[in-house]
Amino acid sequence: MQHTAYGLNAAFTAPHRLAAMAGRDVMKAGGTAIEAMVAAAATIATVYPHMNGIGGDAFWLIARPGQAPVAISGAGRAAALATPGFYAEHGHPNAIPSRGGLAALTVPGAIDSWRLALEEVPADRRLPLGALLEDAIGFAENGIAVSTGQSRITAAKLAELEHVPGFAEHYLDGGKVPAPGARLEQKALAGTFRHLRDNGLRSYYEGAPAASIAAFAEAQGSPLRASDFASYQATREVPLHVTTSHGALYNMVAPTQGAFSLMILALFDRLGVKTGEGFDHIHGLVEATKQAFILRNAELGDPDTMARPAQDLLEASLLDDLAGRIDRRTALPWPHVAKPGDTIWMGACDADGTVVSFIQSVFFEFGSGVTDPGTGVMLQNRGAGFSLQPGPNQLAPGRRPFHTLNPALAVLNDGRVMAYGNMGGEGQPQTQAAVFTRHVCFGEDLQAAITAPRWLLGKTWGDSTTSLKLESRFDPALVEALRAAGHEIEMIEPYSDLAGHAGAIVRSADGGVQAAGDPRADSAALAW
Repeated sequence: MQHTAYGLNAAFTAPHRLAAMAGRDVMKAGGTAIEAMVAAAATIATVYPHMNGIGGDAFWLIARPGQAPVAISGAGRAAALATPGFYAEHGHPNAIPSRGGLAALTVPGAIDSWRLALEEVPADRRLPLGALLEDAIGFAENGIAVSTGQSRITAAKLAELEHVPGFAEHYLDGGKVPAPGARLEQKALAGTFRHLRDNGLRSYYEGAPAASIAAFAEAQGSPLRASDFASYQATREVPLHVTTSHGALYNMVAPTQGAFSLMILALFDRLGVKTGEGFDHIHGLVEATKQAFILRNAELGDPDTMARPAQDLLEASLLDDLAGRIDRRTALPWPHVAKPGDTIWMGACDADGTVVSFIQSVFFEFGSGVTDPGTGVMLQNRGAGFSLQPGPNQLAPGRRPFHTLNPALAVLNDGRVMAYGNMGGEGQPQTQAAVFTRHVCFGEDLQAAITAPRWLLGKTWGDSTTSLKLESRFDPALVEALRAAGHEIEMIEPYSDLAGHAGAIVRSADGGVQAAGDPRADSAALAW
């Protein structure tokens, strides 16, 4: 059984131990939580490639004592050639393919988000970039031991990936699924990290990496070009926020679903549930999720195209109205359209009290699958989330697609700061709500709040059903009560990947820290 890690100085949690260790080592060397996160982001892109990579996007929330939280959006934009007409001409008038060159249509935003995050660290205090990339370079050059999760996901997705250009050469072992523990070397990726170390992070977009990635992508039918890379920049934003009875909650701006993660918690807060783990808790959160997702599916897209700003969706009057639509005893009929996606979330806190909530993704497992042999970069397929039909999420040059990614952060009334989040596409807001309410609303131990059985309403990870999925560790009486209320119940494994991989860090007002990871992943939670 995992237990909450406690410390007096700093903490780091990640879904892979090597990333957590990289972050810890940077902070022990005097680096900030922001620098530690860059080191961990580079490392996890190397050691957990089925879930993320430097060909994907990333988002940050950063909270420093006495300052308003900052958001950094590394949402990639669609290529200048990416239009519904382009896809019609290539035989896809109705939907964008999810794998291959046509699926790789947005510029990867992760690396530039790292650059912008590092600018939050005073220049005279920053560690050299090489110190932050050292572990990633070593693991890419010398090899990693393939995780059980990577081996399992490779096997599950092999049929749709093995013929995608570059995939087999980089992620299979002699044409076969690598076994857990097999050595995986990524020498081209090591070379890319060295190039970034020597030339700076912007060289990913303006130098040799961009030229190589764009040329390979174009050869596979992608609309991406080197000019799309050169024109891309991540953005510094004011995070979305909502106030509940427990404190101020923050999340990422559109086009992520951050507003709706906040909405679920704000709606649940209005229900006044007093005890956790019973019918009122689970049913209340599921029904709050339905109200939030109905609005999300109607309105969310690139913020430049939305009918109203995402922050307006968190106005008290609207939340009061939505909460009033929740039937406390009966389930609202479902389904609605689900949003897939696979991701990693990591959290950090340093001795100065800076807390970071970070998320990085390539969308589906292994993204588009297209992997450039010159750089070792696997391109995301986040652009497959665009619609080809009119609406706020319609594909157009320079637009940002709907994003499941949303790192969460809370500044609580008692002085605690909590960073929390998870992978799991459609399940991200749901698991955030589970972890937050269990720990903050009902006082459960941090690790217990993550380990406890979870649920998922709708599809994720390519699943085909839209039922309310419950891990089999739930009390049978509670399951029957939910079924009697009209929920279409489907039982899943006791520690299922469908329920996502979560993590959390809490810093108390006195400087004490807690960290927790997920037994469903290869996680490590460190505090010292």
